[in-house]
Amino acid sequence: MKEKGEEEGSKRRRRILKLTSCPLFLFLFLFLSLAAAQPSPGPPRVLPLHRFGAIGDAIHDDTQAFLRGWKEVCSSPIPAILKVPSKKTFLVGQVDFSGPCASNPTLLILGTIAAPEDPGLWDGRDRQKWLYFNKVDGLIVRGSGTVDGKGERWWAQSCKIDKTKPCTSAPTAITFNKCRNLRIRNLLVMNSQKMHLAIKNCSGVKVSGLRVTASSDSPNTDGIHISSSVDVDVKRADIRTGDDCVSIVSETSMVNIRDVSCGPGHGISIGSLGEGGSWSNVSSIRASRVNFTNTTNGFRIKTWQGGTGFVRGISFQNAIMRNVSNPIIIDQYYCDSSKPCPNETSAVKIEHITFKNIGGTSRRKIAIKFACSDTVPCEKILLKNIQLSLISGVSATSYNWKAHVSCSGPVDPPICRMPSHGLESIWFFLREALWSVLYWIVSNSEFSFGKLKLLLPIPYIVEIQIP
Repeated sequence: MKEKGEEEGSKRRRRILKLTSCPLFLFLFLFLSLAAAQPSPGPPRVLPLHRFGAIGDAIHDDTQAFLRGWKEVCSSPIPAILKVPSKKTFLVGQVDFSGPCASNPTLLILGTIAAPEDPGLWDGRDRQKWLYFNKVDGLIVRGSGTVDGKGERWWAQSCKIDKTKPCTSAPTAITFNKCRNLRIRNLLVMNSQKMHLAIKNCSGVKVSGLRVTASSDSPNTDGIHISSSVDVDVKRADIRTGDDCVSIVSETSMVNIRDVSCGPGHGISIGSLGEGGSWSNVSSIRASRVNFTNTTNGFRIKTWQGGTGFVRGISFQNAIMRNVSNPIIIDQYYCDSSKPCPNETSAVKIEHITFKNIGGTSRRKIAIKFACSDTVPCEKILLKNIQLSLISGVSATSYNWKAHVSCSGPVDPPICRMPSHGLESIWFFLREALWSVLYWIVSNSEFSFGKLKLLLPIPYIVEIQIP
């Protein structure tokens, strides 16, 4: 028995020796040992702005203090926070917050960041920028403070306000360019010189608790402008401006907008697209639980004649319209020009669009308007559970030019063509039932944008035309 036990022990030692001599085992053992030996990074460093010479009296220029603070935060090997203290106003000129950074930085805004009021201070500078974040991954911008663009003098110089003046550029209050995994939380952005918040060439963006405010007659002051970006989530926002609450333009997909209050302003818009014969694409956009109040538009898609590309996979749903001029509108004849736009045969293709569970009041007689291209008509447009009337309480009307529309549930004002004979009547109701069943299946197949999976709110169905 003793010899047998010694033999078993010898075998175990040989197996252990053989295992430990394996290069892969040694590599894993060394890697885990080093990982266990690394100290915890600890809490982020908090760097108050006054540490870098900022005064915060709304008189002295604190631009250089911001640049010094950003340089230290961005170069920190552990996450760091640049803190803008409360109860102070920091006068800041044009600033480029450039990356990449050594770790994930945070800009904590508790006080006010204010722009200079004089547009002349941008002479010789890029007139499209104020606070510009470029190639900063993992950035967090948050706080209960305010970003004030002081845009009133810029607005007065706009060609949209004064027709005698030439059309020139104006700064966007905050621009994020080529940023990944961006977080924006609980800010107030007001009175921007032009657009308030621009998200360009970004991915993995989450915006929550944002408030945007500007005069209802302020020109081109979009609340959130999204371009060339993917996987953008906007929730719990209150936007009141002189232009679009949210605008989405080309090269953008997988945008989810929900729990938004919009108005005054121009509504939620896809476009404009296709200007100057350009190619555009926008897809997989969803906007839900939106309240529109005193806006010129509700849900809008707008494209110029002569463009190419596509808009597809769009879901607008669960919205309330209060005194909205154009609650539901698709316009392929958009023309924001002082001169008439020429007729063109090419157009951006618009297809697989859903408007669902939308009710309220329209300021204009036409509450649903589809003005689509003769040569590139809108296809597979679904309306479900729509109840819109005039603010006076009387019935509204609809307008449809070259849009292939299907309806499910009550749609008022009516826009779908009713069948005129028995066979067509049977097919009409069978088709509506098929739409309803397939829509329910697909609309209950939602996937997380955060995991870069697609949202498929629209059933891709080939529409059969009855002669």
